[in-house]
Amino acid sequence: MSDWKPRLIATDMDGTLLRWDDTVSDATVAELERWRADGVPVVLATGRPPRWMVRIREVLRYGTAVCCNGAVLLDLAAFEVLEEDALEPAVLQEVTAELRRHQPDTWFAVEYGLEFRHEPVYQPRWDVDAPGVAVATLEEMVAAPVAKLLARHETLPRDDFVALVERVVGDTATVTNSSTDALAEISARGVTKASGIAKVAAQHGVGPEDVVVFGDMPNDIAAFDWVREGGGRAVAMAHAHPDLLAAATDVTGTNEDDGVAAFLTSL
Repeated sequence: MSDWKPRLIATDMDGTLLRWDDTVSDATVAELERWRADGVPVVLATGRPPRWMVRIREVLRYGTAVCCNGAVLLDLAAFEVLEEDALEPAVLQEVTAELRRHQPDTWFAVEYGLEFRHEPVYQPRWDVDAPGVAVATLEEMVAAPVAKLLARHETLPRDDFVALVERVVGDTATVTNSSTDALAEISARGVTKASGIAKVAAQHGVGPEDVVVFGDMPNDIAAFDWVREGGGRAVAMAHAHPDLLAAATDVTGTNEDDGVAAFLTSL
């Protein structure tokens, strides 16, 4: 595949495109702009909700972002939600009740639109006093469709808790993790970064064989599987989670070393 070049670039943000200080290097921006100038779309595929995409718009300015692990397609230029695959109230109510029955000290939050709601005991790590963030009861949170349900445990190890959530949820919804905390991210059944990237790729007339995906955490595995099985490239960062490294076709440098830009330059 020495002469292979992508027709679409999809990249995770935190721990991948972004450095640990939440910035993108000038070299990485320049490399992405070079590909865009050649007609190759750049798609951000992230667990972040739309409200966390404001700063990145100042850097990349346009294109479609796959937010909330595939549940939301966001037009960056217009800052407009194009499409949303939501968790319905019946599923939310069933999932939260079952999780709390198995592990009573599980606490919940939800993402929808530009809003974030969390139970009083749930401790937000990045949304303290942020616009759109408010406390709500579980009953209020599960009464309407949401883009993402978050389940957190303050004392269990991350992998143990996520495994528990996966067992309890089963095929009712999609469970993933992109944090070092015991935080499970739950989306509608079948909704993953892969499903979101596939939608955007189809809009550009591109199949998985012509896509490169960059990532570092387990919520990137579905996208890695999609491109790898389709003949594209799944590129893990050097510091990536072991499960993602096992799903990769290639490994590049860390986010601090401009690993995304380095790999693209090598092509």
